[in-house]
Amino acid sequence: MRKTTFGLAAIAAVIAAPVLAADIQPAILYDLGGKFDKSFNEAAYAGAEKFKKDAGVDYRDFEIQNDAQREQALRNFARRGNSPIVAIGFTQASSVEKVAKEFPNLKFAIVDMVVDLPNVRSIVFKEQEGSYLVGVLAAMASKSHKVGFVGGMDIPLIRKFACGYVGGVKSVDAKAEVFQNMTGTTGAAWNDPVKGGELAKSQIDRGADVVYHAAGGTGLGVLQAAADAGKLGIGVDSNQNHLHPGKVLTSMTKRVDVAVYDAFKDAKDDKWTAGVKVLGLKEGGVGWALDDHNKGLISADMKAAVDKAEKGIVDGSIKVHDYMADKTCPY
Repeated sequence: MRKTTFGLAAIAAVIAAPVLAADIQPAILYDLGGKFDKSFNEAAYAGAEKFKKDAGVDYRDFEIQNDAQREQALRNFARRGNSPIVAIGFTQASSVEKVAKEFPNLKFAIVDMVVDLPNVRSIVFKEQEGSYLVGVLAAMASKSHKVGFVGGMDIPLIRKFACGYVGGVKSVDAKAEVFQNMTGTTGAAWNDPVKGGELAKSQIDRGADVVYHAAGGTGLGVLQAAADAGKLGIGVDSNQNHLHPGKVLTSMTKRVDVAVYDAFKDAKDDKWTAGVKVLGLKEGGVGWALDDHNKGLISADMKAAVDKAEKGIVDGSIKVHDYMADKTCPY
């Protein structure tokens, strides 16, 4: 992706797009990687587009190119009266907190972080639950008893994906090896498919035959490397099965699209609430993808096993460790 530094005037010009309806003026601020990252940001974009189609209400959006633009873009949305303003990604938290305090009469939402203000909705997910399910499938699909995980930025949130995945793998094959690598420690870790591919290849060279990524745009390189090596990848956030049909075992779906859609719709329907919304398997917030692109990879036994695991998680008989609550992984 071409890196360009935009000034305040440029941001204002991009944001100042027409709005079709006067009742609400929704806006969305994507994180680094952009709205067409085929993963996290693109799920948010899909939710906004669905709302636009269903409600006939347009929205403004902006793709940041660097960290300095977060606060500028949010403030420009707010000055133009946009509401609700949905910020995608935990790295937006300090900017949301600052701007939401300045504009207490506007509605804000943030995905993947909690901002405790009366005009902010915080949407977080139980990523560990969806990751557990794809871990079950990975272990059942693996012939080498070795699988991999490639994360993006090394933060507790991504360790949460990894730990849930290990739990699912170990529930099927207690002796399985799970290789883990993180891409980096800065925001650039979400948009480095070359490094993602290199990390996946290193795991494959060590024997991994299924590799799961939670790395945003970086994960495109992970899936490519797995496909090139004749192994299986596992996608994340959006359904990525179609990217390499027959080579993506499944995708752990994280319904950021639903979070964005609901934020816009609740504001439109005058049903807006602030506070924390937690979306797990029970709430339909996470899951796994089965479609024409991967149905040949999922046996009846695999489907039965993952369905059983899902039922157990929902009814509480299976407890999946939450790394964010206790920063250890017991599996």
